[in-house]
Amino acid sequence: MEILKTPDVLSDKAKKSAPVLQLENAKVLNIQLRKGESIPEHHANAEVVIVVRRGRVEFTVEGETVVASPENVLHLAPLENHQLTAQEDSDLLVFQINA
Repeated sequence: MEILKTPDVLSDKAKKSAPVLQLENAKVLNIQLRKGESIPEHHANAEVVIVVRRGRVEFTVEGETVVASPENVLHLAPLENHQLTAQEDSDLLVFQINA
C-alpha cells in the first residue's frame, strides 16, 4: 500500500501539473487550475479518465464542449483532441491508461 499526496498549491502559485504515480501501463497526474486558466489543445496516446475533485472545468473535445465536475467522470479515447478551461478554481486527477 502507498499513500500519494496531492497537496493544494493554488494558494502558492497558478497552474500546476504534476505526476502522482507512474505504473507500467498507466500514469496519474494532478492538475490544479485557477479560475480562467486554460490548457491548450492537445491529445494523449492513451485512454484518459478525468476525475474533478473540486471545481468545474470546461472541456472541448473534438469540437464538443462539456463541463466536468465532481458529479461526473470524463472519458477520452486515445488521440482525441481536447482543451480545457477552469470555470472555478479546480483540482483534477487525470488517469492515462495504456491497453
